[in-house]
Amino acid sequence: MPGDTTAAPVRTSVPMPTVSRAAPARLARDDLDPAEARARLRRAETALLDERRLLTVGELTGLAELPDAWVTSLAALAHQVRLTWCGPEVEVEGILSAKTGGCPEDCHFCSQSSRFDTPVKATPFLDTDEVLQAAEETKSLGASEFCIVLAIRGPDERTLARILELVPLVRDRTGLNVAVSAGLLAEDQARRLADGGVHRYNHNLETAESFFPHVVTSHRWEERVETCRLVRRAGMELCCGALVGMGETDAQRVELIGQLQSLDPTEVPLNFLNPRPGTPLGGQQPVPAWEAIRWIALFRLGLPGVILRYAGGREVTLHELQAMGMTAGINALIVGNYLTTLGRSADEDLQMLSDLRMPVGALTGVL
Repeated sequence: MPGDTTAAPVRTSVPMPTVSRAAPARLARDDLDPAEARARLRRAETALLDERRLLTVGELTGLAELPDAWVTSLAALAHQVRLTWCGPEVEVEGILSAKTGGCPEDCHFCSQSSRFDTPVKATPFLDTDEVLQAAEETKSLGASEFCIVLAIRGPDERTLARILELVPLVRDRTGLNVAVSAGLLAEDQARRLADGGVHRYNHNLETAESFFPHVVTSHRWEERVETCRLVRRAGMELCCGALVGMGETDAQRVELIGQLQSLDPTEVPLNFLNPRPGTPLGGQQPVPAWEAIRWIALFRLGLPGVILRYAGGREVTLHELQAMGMTAGINALIVGNYLTTLGRSADEDLQMLSDLRMPVGALTGVL
């Protein structure tokens, strides 16, 4: 149940996910007729820019089948969709792992799980001064959002009280919108967080319902969905993201986009697997850069009005193509480091935005 963090975590052996280590199954692409490829792009353009409607799963599947040579066309359309639905601004956010490691869940991609023998060990909740210092550093970068992240199944009463103590302190000291990511919630917890000033709550689906049991067994996909619904009902903005590259198929990535459509999130952080030593997915190969650009564009085309945020894994996945991702549908980014992995310097990201003539500003989704 949410809030049950009292039991001491026990390191256990967890079976490797029953997915192939080879490249995940792709939809047929190479034999698509160029005239049909152009027709699919035109239909998507009409739907998104003229009719202002969401694409269906079938339409997204058709776009996912476009050959690699058409990725630049997908990206160009996605960029126009982003500008039309969301505007030119880019939202900058800093995140802080306020409680790292020791999580009792078995998410196979996560080095913070107590069930795996990883270099990340459990640490106590950061003190108030450490949290405020991190928030002030985030503010100095021109960010509008600061997210407090905890590696827990869900908050117990003491943890919830600590979060509710920190949120107004950070907001009043810095003027930043304060987001929280603290796992599964009960209805009363969601209400209290909303009443306490939490602007946005992060709870990722990570992957499609059909693939979820291959990477998480300690809780159900439906539990994540229910927390997302509670967040919306309580009046907070919902941040609900994806992790691409765990062995899922193209069809399952499209499935996930459809499931995110139904949850109507404000923000979708788009993560790419950065394989972590000691986790069951530690031997997985990162998503190839060109494939990552394809899926950035497809997430934008499937979720035209969301804040689509560059998140973990972009550096090891995209390499020198990170700027291209910004012109393929991305309109927000996490600057600095992630929870347990290093990002590139905030100065590099801010210079990239300057070079692209993309203004930094606060956003809210319109999906």
